[in-house]
Amino acid sequence: MAYYLGVDVGTGSARAGVFDDKGALLAVAKQDIKIWRTGENIVEQSSENIWQAVCYAVRATIKASKIDPSLLKGIGFDATCSLVVLGENGNPLSVSMSGDVQRNIIVWMDYRANKEAAQINQGKYEVLRYVGGSISPEMQTPKLLWLSKHLPQTYQQAWQFMDLVDYLTWRATGALTRSLCTLTCKWTYLAHEERWDENYFRAIGLSDLVEQNFVRIGEKVVSPGTPLAEGLTEEVAKEWGVLPRTAVASGLIDAHAGGLGTVGALEDIEHTMAYIFGTSSCTMTSTQTPTFIVKSAKKQNVIYRQNG
Repeated sequence: MAYYLGVDVGTGSARAGVFDDKGALLAVAKQDIKIWRTGENIVEQSSENIWQAVCYAVRATIKASKIDPSLLKGIGFDATCSLVVLGENGNPLSVSMSGDVQRNIIVWMDYRANKEAAQINQGKYEVLRYVGGSISPEMQTPKLLWLSKHLPQTYQQAWQFMDLVDYLTWRATGALTRSLCTLTCKWTYLAHEERWDENYFRAIGLSDLVEQNFVRIGEKVVSPGTPLAEGLTEEVAKEWGVLPRTAVASGLIDAHAGGLGTVGALEDIEHTMAYIFGTSSCTMTSTQTPTFIVKSAKKQNVIYRQNG
């Protein structure tokens, strides 16, 4: 018998579950996480607080499951598409106008970068075709641009800018490898060409990332599910009560994990839609060929082009 550990970090809590090799859930645990709100648009969290919540949930579910740790064969993470900012040695850097160093995450639903998103959309860049035709303030490049303008010291001192799930796999394994899911969906990485668009970053005012060979936002990129480094580090394994070197997979954005689990379980994935509910709600479907979103010239509503 083999067992697997899943970790899901949503907006309000971290959850962990142990499954057997037939997909049955044996135990689950959760821990709430902190969130700071300022006005209508500012929403912040702490990466250290989230990591400690993950550790608590994992320890609790491993204990409740009563499994033999030697039979735990793999660990997977998903999380919200929130932006984590780390300084030297992986220490948190404040993204808050308050200067509170705990607050080093711009949460996915933070809309402080409204103006920056509008500025980017005026450029009508080619990469925007791959994020629905226009960029949202929820995505990461408008947030990076906001940081460069409003908190330049934080921006300049940052060692890494990471999507939350990539931060979690880094904490678990020490690998800075990014998931193709996070970078393609929220960072404008061109997955089909396996590259960043240098011209886009220069044009919007983030040329320093190009000059640094994108080392701060993702130099090595792999598909979700790819084993990372040598698996779980000795330190984390000891804290969790499992074995070091247990395989850890490259992660997914939470809604995409839900979409994969729902639609991917069916044979006809191109004609099935998943509806994922949480703090937000998302519809997810898949195609084998590129399907771009365009606006109707008459109605200005969104049209989804179907193939075949």
